Amino acid sequence: MSLQAASASTHWEKVAESIEFVPAEYSHKTQPDTAAREMLRCDQTELDRLVDAGLPFEDRAGVRHFDVNDLYNLGMYSGKGNTQPELAFRMLFRFATKSMDDLLRDKTWDFRVRMDCVDCRGEAPWRLEAPDVERFGGRVVVHQVIEPSAASSGEYSATVTTTGARTPLVAPRLRSLVRDYLDAGYRWQMVPIAMQADQELVHKLGATSCIAASLLLAQQFRAAGYAAEAKRGWFCGVLGGALDLPHACVEVTDDDGSVKTVDIAKAQLAARLSSDTGDFQDLCQGSTYNKVIPSTASGNASFGYHDCGSPVPVQVRADIRSTR
Repeated sequence: MSLQAASASTHWEKVAESIEFVPAEYSHKTQPDTAAREMLRCDQTELDRLVDAGLPFEDRAGVRHFDVNDLYNLGMYSGKGNTQPELAFRMLFRFATKSMDDLLRDKTWDFRVRMDCVDCRGEAPWRLEAPDVERFGGRVVVHQVIEPSAASSGEYSATVTTTGARTPLVAPRLRSLVRDYLDAGYRWQMVPIAMQADQELVHKLGATSCIAASLLLAQQFRAAGYAAEAKRGWFCGVLGGALDLPHACVEVTDDDGSVKTVDIAKAQLAARLSSDTGDFQDLCQGSTYNKVIPSTASGNASFGYHDCGSPVPVQVRADIRSTR
């Protein structure tokens, strides 16, 4: 099918109505018309239809710019099958349709994080919420840390070994809360990290994403009397390390006294992408798997800090690639 024919058969108005666009206070419109058309595999007429249907934009020197999250969500739910978001996430979750044994073995990653202080005020200590895999049977060998003499940027590198274990939730109340969340009808969307910290807003809009979902579920676990905390981490093996996706899960102390991890949003997303991901969805409800590197960061905190006195948050970019 040609691009024109595929675009003509896409009911873009219905797609636009089905998602929640990023509110203005959290939106960063950085993608020009050309990038939007490429991402959505649509022509100019189709993009005009999306704008008429409510897709927010900013005009800069006669060129419209869009929020990348809005474009990702439109692509994800377009049903076209050939948009960049659909192709990327389909490739991303191929592992979820296969045997889970591969997710439970040891896996080693070349882990690199670059931190940039774009408004740096001078030399000062750097702080990275580092990989925290030892608690779950993993190992970390640090190769490079960022010294205070690195004024505006620096890199942390390590070899990180992760592993997995089947440890399903045993507490009936915890299992019930997880099932209630999955059945609540929230729609998974790409959401800016700053907006995800406002989990009440995200869920009020009927949407969900990793951090927002984990913050709400941790709150519900605590209300039920369980020690629980949303924690950030890194989802690995994503398009060769080229896609740095936000990740969070809930760590909760179960009735058997052990800490379980609930990766609720990944279970939702896997269900959305394929009906043949039941085993992986079960794994997300208490167990650990080797494609996640947990960190010491809480669910709505940053990964990195530079104590130079600048009020501008440090930019943190991870590049994580499998070594075996």
